[in-house]
Order: sequence, then C-alpha cells, then structure tokens
Amino acid sequence: MTNPEKGFGQIKQRWQVLRHWLAEGLRKLQHLALLGRVHATESWLVFWLSGLTLLWLWDFFFLNRPAFHTLNQAFVNSLFVALLVVVFSFVQGWGWSMLLHFLEESEHFKGLTVAHFVLNLIRSIPQIVGILFSYVWLTIWLEKGIISNQWLVLILMALLISVFIFLEVVDLLSERIRFFQRLDFYNAMRVCGISTWRIINYDIIWKNSLQHLLNKAVGVFASAIFLQCSVDFIISVGLSIRVSAVNLPVTLGSLLAQIDSKQDILAISYTLSHPGYWPNLLFRHLQGLSVAFVIVFTLICLFKITNSIAERLEK
Repeated sequence: MTNPEKGFGQIKQRWQVLRHWLAEGLRKLQHLALLGRVHATESWLVFWLSGLTLLWLWDFFFLNRPAFHTLNQAFVNSLFVALLVVVFSFVQGWGWSMLLHFLEESEHFKGLTVAHFVLNLIRSIPQIVGILFSYVWLTIWLEKGIISNQWLVLILMALLISVFIFLEVVDLLSERIRFFQRLDFYNAMRVCGISTWRIINYDIIWKNSLQHLLNKAVGVFASAIFLQCSVDFIISVGLSIRVSAVNLPVTLGSLLAQIDSKQDILAISYTLSHPGYWPNLLFRHLQGLSVAFVIVFTLICLFKITNSIAERLEK
C-alpha cells in the first residue's frame, strides 16, 4: 500500500522542479527581450549610418561636383549645430536643475519663484516661434556686420536653439533627483555626512541616470535637426526682403529651400502622372531628393533609436 506522505512529497518535489524550470525560462525570455532591445538600438544606428553612406556614394558618382560639395557642407553644418545644441542644452539643463534644487534645499522661496517664472516664460513660447524670431535677430546682426565668422554663426544658431530645448533636460534631471530623494539611501547618505552636491551629481546623475540622459540626448539631437531644418527653410524662403538677403551658413533646411531642390521635389509629382520618368529621379534630381531623404531618414532612425532605449529603460 502506497504511503500518502511519500506520494505527496514526490508531487511537491516535482512541482518545485517545474517551478524552477518555469522561473529559469522566464529569466531567459527576459534576457532575450533585453538583448533584442539592445540589438534594436544598435541595428537602427547601423541602418542609419549605412543608409547615409550609400546615399553619399551614390551622390559621389552621379551628383554634379558643386551640388555634391554644397550637400556635404550643409550636412556637416547641420550635424555640427545639432551636436552643439545637445551640449548647450545639457549644460543649461544641469545648471538650472542644480539652481532649483539648492534653492529648494535652502528654502529661498523668492529666488525659487523667480527661477520658475523665467522657466515658465520660456516654456510658454512655442519652440519654432522662439527660434524663428531669434534667427531674425541673428540675421540682422549679420546684415550689420557685427558677426562675420561662419563658425561663430553656427555656434550662435546652436545656442539660440538650445534656449528653447534645454527645459526637457531640466525636467528629466529634476524628476530623477526627486525620485531618488524619496528613497532611503538619500537620507542615509546625508546622515553619513556626504555632501548633497556629491549625492546628486555622482550617485544620482552619474551612476543611476546615464541611460536616461543618453535617451534624452538622442531626443534633443533629433529635435535640434527638425527645428533647425524647419526654421532654416522658412528663413531661406524669405520672411521679408531685408531678412532673406542675409546669407546664413548653408544647412539642410536652407539647401532644401533653394529653387533647384524644390524643382527636384516637384519632379516626384510629375513622376506620379508619368511613371516612365522615375529613373530620372535617381540621376537628374539628386540634390533635392538627397536633402529630403537625409532629413526624413535621419528623423525616422533617431525616433526608432529613442523608442528602443525607452523600452529598455522601462524594464
């Protein structure tokens, strides 16, 4: 006759083994999902760089030399401005975050009110409108000869754009600081005599927020390209005779606004009614199509990269 206790013990042992297998399987699935998100980020980055490389090679062989050099210069200028926007935005965002935090810590309510008023004032201005009027001011300076160096103009363009983007970095850093302040380790480190400056900048930002900052940097980079191209296009088309006469450094947005590029884009609509004309797009209308492709392709790839990083952070 079978011992009931022995049979129950075998069933319990088999259940524990099955539960162990299920737990191991779930851990492996989670690991594979995480690797998939990491690979997705890398795949989109490689896809973006590969697409730009293939386009560059095609333009090298089939685009006329002056247009090819202008396209290269526009891409370099736009990339340079976007990278500077990331740097300026993070410097301003970090500075304002530290100011807000220490004003709260010291209970300096008047200074805190003024700081929030300034930030909310900037926040109330639509980004593209603020950058557009800043560019108008910059073109007036160029017309008067106050600024002449092209690299200085690009730096000022990046600085003006960053003024209307850095609030995203302020919000991120402030949220990360508030999140860790609610945890026990923050007060424990304060009791141990560790300075607030070190806790925030090293333990919170450096050790626990780098991935969030990387995701935000990619997003700021994409926003900078979009806003820069939009405003440069509007400026190049011409707000007025006086402003449009000023020559800003060539960027992807201003190159897209040139008459040759616009005719190349219009050739797409002609191809819709005359399908046999489409091979000419790849050889006779490369300037406009290349500029449009670089802008759209870059924004799509950066959007996918930020999404994949954000999904990884959620896990």
